[in-house]
Amino acid sequence: MNFRFRHGVFLLLASANGATAGDSLYRPDIYQALTSDLRARRIGDLITVMVYESASASSTANTTAARDANVGLNVQGSGERWDARINAGNQMDGRGRTEREGKVLAQITVSIRAIGERGDLTIAGEQVVDINNERQQISIEGQVRPQDVSDTNVVLSTRIANARIRYSGQGDVSDKQRPAWWQRLLSLFGV
Repeated sequence: MNFRFRHGVFLLLASANGATAGDSLYRPDIYQALTSDLRARRIGDLITVMVYESASASSTANTTAARDANVGLNVQGSGERWDARINAGNQMDGRGRTEREGKVLAQITVSIRAIGERGDLTIAGEQVVDINNERQQISIEGQVRPQDVSDTNVVLSTRIANARIRYSGQGDVSDKQRPAWWQRLLSLFGV
């Protein structure tokens, strides 16, 4: 009687989960061993990206050039003397310097979009924040090796191959930082 009761409970639980007596409880597409970590490994799983990008560039150029040319003509004849002189000089001194620096610090959760033949994960996602009519948007795309994902499902942005990280803003503050249309028109003519 005890055996029949246990067998009946098992069949009742199995049919409640949608399994029939012939179905296996093991499904390879969702199986995860009890001893494995919880790293993302399937399409649709989520990964948190810690974005720490810092870039700076500097360029300096100095150019100095000088040229002097003298041409002289002295003609004498029958007591008269004619002198003609041509002097030409050319100097140029050019200097230029450009500097640019950028820094992005963010944390964004993205999803796995595809898995490559070697197991590399293609990730993509975006985050949009609206505050006081100001919209900040950050989006990330790229490829990640599974071993670069920590056991807490975090990957550094410096470990993303073919990374495309975009950070943009729209709103009142962004509009004020952009030159007016007439200023952009004048800059086309070098004014």
